[in-house]
This record gives sequence, C-alpha cells and structure tokens, in this order.
Amino acid sequence: MLLRYTPNMKKRLNRRLVVMLHNALRHFPELEGQTITVGYTRTHLGAAIREQNLIRLRARKVTYNTIGHELTHLVQGMNGIPEGEKQCDIWTLARSSLFCDDAPTYLQLPLQLRRHWPAYASEVHALCRRAIEVRKTYRNYIRWLEQELAELSRRATTGAKQLELVLDSSLKF
Repeated sequence: MLLRYTPNMKKRLNRRLVVMLHNALRHFPELEGQTITVGYTRTHLGAAIREQNLIRLRARKVTYNTIGHELTHLVQGMNGIPEGEKQCDIWTLARSSLFCDDAPTYLQLPLQLRRHWPAYASEVHALCRRAIEVRKTYRNYIRWLEQELAELSRRATTGAKQLELVLDSSLKF
C-alpha cells in the first residue's frame, strides 16, 4: 500500500500518525496495491471518500478507532461489508482489537460502557464479531447488538458493589 499525503496533512504530519496508519493498514488486505490519500480535517474526527480512496483525519489525538473506521468506509461494499455508519462501527471493532482503543461514535452505547470504555472494549469487540455472524440469519443484527450492549451495561451496574468502610473502634479522633 502506498500512502500519499495532501499538502495540508503534510504540514501537520507527525511520526505517531504515520506509525498508526501503517499499523492500521496491516489489517486491511483489501487495500493491498492501492494508493490511499490521507488528508487533514479539523471539523470532524475523520471522513472518507471511497471514489477517491481518500481519508481525512485530525493529525493530533487521532485514535486507531477513527483510522480504522475511515479505512472501513473505503472497503464498504467489498467482502459483504454493508453501507452505513453503524455498520462501519461494527465491522471496524470486529476487525481487530487494535481498533478498540476508543469507543465507537455511531453505535448506541450505554453511558456506562462509553465512560469506562477500556474495561469493556474486549467484550464489545467480541459482541461485534458475533453480530456479524448473527447478521447471516437475522436482519436486525444491529438492534440485536445494541440490546446486547445495553444488557452488558446492566450486568455491570447491577454486579457492582458499594465499597464498605470499616472503622476501627479503638481509634480516637
């Protein structure tokens, strides 16, 4: 894969972003042999234009999730990956745990999961992989997944115990 940077991105390019792009592209064999243009955006987390093989990213504070999401837009329509933002989130999170470094943007995610994303990332990764399997026999797989995410959040909040503080009665205040 060849990466080409727009003039705006060249001005802002940093080593971290270059390394992240190359790491992410290893998980997209569908893009092998293609030139990907990487541009800059300051208004969104990212954007993609499939017809131009172009993704736009912020140069700072970019996440693997955002990079993966935009690369997934480039391959939507190939290999049975359906169109749409929620679908893109699902296929990105399912593709590799590398892309689970930040919560997805479009999937309906309970606040508990969003706030404590690192604690739930691997479970959400597994649920997204499962949702792709569920899709083969159930067309409402996104609804199924979002219900599973809500259930995961419910289990987490009902299973949490309040911290008990035991005071030593021999202490004098």
